[in-house]
Amino acid sequence: MGKYVFLYYAGKSDGGSNEAWGAWFEKLGDKLIDPGNPFNDGGQAVSAEGVMDVREQPVTGYSIVKADSMKTALEIAQGCPLVTGKDGAVCVYEALPM
Repeated sequence: MGKYVFLYYAGKSDGGSNEAWGAWFEKLGDKLIDPGNPFNDGGQAVSAEGVMDVREQPVTGYSIVKADSMKTALEIAQGCPLVTGKDGAVCVYEALPM
């Protein structure tokens, strides 16, 4: 069973209601390792060139789930309230053990 990080992008959508998120999290049951948190606007990126604003597709939150495979994690992400919104998306990354 692997760990997968879901990065949420609300875009111009409202992000879904608290009730919709709660229902989805409840449906995930023990697959949900960490429901995460939403992020405030104004993210910053640090590079060798300095600090800059994150402007294009800022991440709006995260969660960590467990799944048997990337395919299963993607199936889980399809139930996210953001996916039904106009601009919402979920990026899924497998967290590798260290």
